[in-house]
Amino acid sequence: MSIPVIDFGAYSLNEKDISEEQTRNLSSKLKNAFTEIGFVFLENTGITQEEVDRVLDVSKKFFLQPDELKRPFSRKSFACHANHGWVSLEKESLNPVRPGDLKESFNVCSLLADIKWPSGAAADFQELHTSFFLRCDELSRRVLALMAHSLGLDPEVFKSAHRFVGTDKNATTLRTLYYPPVDGERVKEDQVRCGEHSDYGTLTMLFQKHEGLQVLGRSGEYINVPLMPGAALINIADLMQRWTNDQLISVRHRVLLPPAGDSHSRQCVAFFLHPDDEFVITCLDGSDKYPPITGGDYVNERFYSTYGHS
Repeated sequence: MSIPVIDFGAYSLNEKDISEEQTRNLSSKLKNAFTEIGFVFLENTGITQEEVDRVLDVSKKFFLQPDELKRPFSRKSFACHANHGWVSLEKESLNPVRPGDLKESFNVCSLLADIKWPSGAAADFQELHTSFFLRCDELSRRVLALMAHSLGLDPEVFKSAHRFVGTDKNATTLRTLYYPPVDGERVKEDQVRCGEHSDYGTLTMLFQKHEGLQVLGRSGEYINVPLMPGAALINIADLMQRWTNDQLISVRHRVLLPPAGDSHSRQCVAFFLHPDDEFVITCLDGSDKYPPITGGDYVNERFYSTYGHS
């Protein structure tokens, strides 16, 4: 199995006039990828590797600070959005049967004016993360329109469920991730950098700077995801699989420890798109395979599994 690569140039952020033929062609390719593999690389989206690198560079400045300087920005420190903020090393277990993941992250969930942002060593943190959040949001809406087209649905059917992205009424998150060098002598049994999991919401966009991600194939074996600078790796998340009555598939993935003796850190940035908290997800084909659930209730259930009582 290999992850398909699609040239998204005709539908990129730089394009305004898109022909019906281009729409049919791209939506067909996306549907094939999302029904067979669940992941796809999009090239020429309009988001450049230079943009990605700027976000990762400023986030690394934040992560390399002492914990006491990061702690004021901890997740659950912001009244307007509980998921916004810094997640410390081993705080999160995406596979709850494993010890805490060997990674840090910073979640950008809210763009409201009263959010406190890192400064000092990471002086451009707010500007760069806000800009990248908005770019990813715009790109995700283009992908959503094509996904709806591929299923024979109104092009607004998915977009209309994401009206409050960037506010306290939606769980969409831009997440910069930092995997520090691994000290083999301190690693717990069965501990990894990021445990096996599938994503929670609508879809995820990942921009990588280093290899390490593995995706579960239909054979039941994990495959290594190659590094494609400048490309966006898109995958279906669990609520979208539920929404489409399993037509589009959400697939488990992970990041294991680096080989013994490899002292490199790893970075990436991911945009996790979620439907609005109060939007009710029901199967689009009218079936009752999955009971109705709001976007907010679903993501809170998943957060409880990941973070427990922390």
